[in-house]
Amino acid sequence: MVESDAPRCAELEAQLFGGDDPWPAEAFHRAIAARDSHYVGARVGGVLVGYAGIARLGRTAPYEFEVHTIGVDPAHQGRGVGRRLLADLLDYSGGGVVYLEVRTDNAPAIALYRDVGFVEMGVRKRYYRNGADAYTMRREAIK
Repeated sequence: MVESDAPRCAELEAQLFGGDDPWPAEAFHRAIAARDSHYVGARVGGVLVGYAGIARLGRTAPYEFEVHTIGVDPAHQGRGVGRRLLADLLDYSGGGVVYLEVRTDNAPAIALYRDVGFVEMGVRKRYYRNGADAYTMRREAIK
């Protein structure tokens, strides 16, 4: 992704996560430009239909990683776009430990995360602005 994708990411984010404190375009600008972050997009016909980002945590190896966001345009959900974006993020992690938060009622995302090795570590009560809870999930390092 490039910084000029930030407005489209914010548009999708507001559509997908409106009540959950969606990121504005400026947050995407900063994240895409951040040195220790990796953001990828999926396009159909030149239009951004999905985005995902991960950040490397810590200053020295072995690093841990945190998935910041994954979003797919509702018109393109269920076609493997999110799975491909997540695979790119996990490749970037180089097999390191990866964390993420996901709404406890987001069954499709939870199923995807479990399918690639994430497990629930606990619940973060009222994690989102609208009061929804989130699971903190972790994928162990792959050796």
